[in-house]
Amino acid sequence: MATNAAPATAKKSPVPETILKQKKTLAQIQSDRSSARSFAKKKNATTRRTVLKRAEKYASEYRKAERNEVRMRRIAKNSGNFYVEPEAKLAFVVRIRGINGVSPKVRKILQLLRLRQVHNGVFVRVSKPMLQMLNLVAPYIAWGYPNLKSVRELIYKRGHAKVNGQRLALTDNKIIEDALGKLDVLSVEDVVHQIFTVGSKFKQVNKFLWPFKLSSPKGGFTKKRLNFIEGGDSGNREHHINELIRQMN
Repeated sequence: MATNAAPATAKKSPVPETILKQKKTLAQIQSDRSSARSFAKKKNATTRRTVLKRAEKYASEYRKAERNEVRMRRIAKNSGNFYVEPEAKLAFVVRIRGINGVSPKVRKILQLLRLRQVHNGVFVRVSKPMLQMLNLVAPYIAWGYPNLKSVRELIYKRGHAKVNGQRLALTDNKIIEDALGKLDVLSVEDVVHQIFTVGSKFKQVNKFLWPFKLSSPKGGFTKKRLNFIEGGDSGNREHHINELIRQMN
């Protein structure tokens, strides 16, 4: 007589230890990534609020300084005097001529100013040694004292950063934060403020900015070999440098 034997149950093979380790590692990586994304999101939100507050603070500071200038001029005029503006702390220098056949001293100064190409422009801090250098290379440059509008337009329109020897356009505040965050410079407005006011981090911020590559001025130059006060283009233009920046920007 035949009997029906119960089928033997198949035993599950144990999961290899390597597979378990891989799953555990993958779960840890996903958890770390999720935490990093959450942290970055909170940090970015905090940074955006900080940048916005600073921009409002800077705008208020600029308006206050401008109103003070107007008030001082009005007081001087009403009392029959002349208002003498404080000495400029910031200058913008543009190279307008080539240097073939010039003395090694002039060539060296232009290199120190980072003006290696025609139509390159840089910001410099006005000091007695700097003025002496500018006077020595005056036939090859045009320079003057930029206003807030010129500084902002140059940085926003022509501004590039020097990061690891590379020239990067300032299209994102992240570039500035990564390079200058340790100096508490987080945004383009921080850069504008440090440059325009010649702040405590001016040297580092100015070094971070790649020399501005400007276009040939609309209508061209008139007489490069003559000084500005003689009807030419070179030398100190004082506040008239803003007109040249508009033409070349």
